[in-house]
Amino acid sequence: MPWAPELFSAPILARLEARNQSPLVDVPFWDGLMTGELDALVGSFAGQPELHHPTRGRIRGRRAFEAWVTDLNTWLEDSPATIEEVDGMSSRRDGFSESILHLNGDAQRVDLPVATVADKRFDRRINELRMYYSSWALTGRHANRPPVLQSDAELPESDVVAAYQHALAEGDVDAIVAAFEPEGYAREPAGAGYVHRGRDALRAFYELLFSNDGGISLEHCALTGDERVCALEYNVVKWGVTLLPPQAGVAVYVRGDSGKLAAARIYDDVDPPPMRPRTVA
Repeated sequence: MPWAPELFSAPILARLEARNQSPLVDVPFWDGLMTGELDALVGSFAGQPELHHPTRGRIRGRRAFEAWVTDLNTWLEDSPATIEEVDGMSSRRDGFSESILHLNGDAQRVDLPVATVADKRFDRRINELRMYYSSWALTGRHANRPPVLQSDAELPESDVVAAYQHALAEGDVDAIVAAFEPEGYAREPAGAGYVHRGRDALRAFYELLFSNDGGISLEHCALTGDERVCALEYNVVKWGVTLLPPQAGVAVYVRGDSGKLAAARIYDDVDPPPMRPRTVA
């Protein structure tokens, strides 16, 4: 997910497939960007390139997209950055990927979790890309993000993901902890330093999240995934008793062998209510 491999030059594609140790159905998001092969990237879209960026907003059209790719590669080279692939899935009509950008700056190393969701046309060409991450790791503050998608009241929900969402909205600590496997974990948008694994750690984390006299209300917008893993795009609208201007995010849920959650990884940039020390939904 998401670039079309047949559009890349033969040497680049051979290098990527050698690294992957198999032919590629899709060129991974960051691998494709870092090749700098702009014609291949632009050609992977069904029409004009369109990407919704957490801080730059909508990037639309060839000129704007190519400028962003050039700026991004300069930033990654200057950092310098390495990419760790985390998870993802791809189908003919949609897909998503999760990665961690390890940025080795002069002052300190920063690990930035990033999720990207793609809507595709029937022929696997991209209609649009939506990128999600928290600015907290980069700047120490949040960049509250307006909605990218509208709420879909008819979005299908089932199994443990639906149970998790109900418990999150109700602020039900027992129910939300019960949705996880014994060694399951939740990761906040700020990254690896904010992982809560096992029932005791999960209980403490969600008790803190629900300490503003209630749960966290989300507008559900789009669901991408399969039986193993899914990405739910949403707008955060209420945190406890505090109403919030709708703010975009995505969470990835991984089902374990038991059918319960092995992982919940969150990508948004929501400012907590005033009494809260840091991030997220």
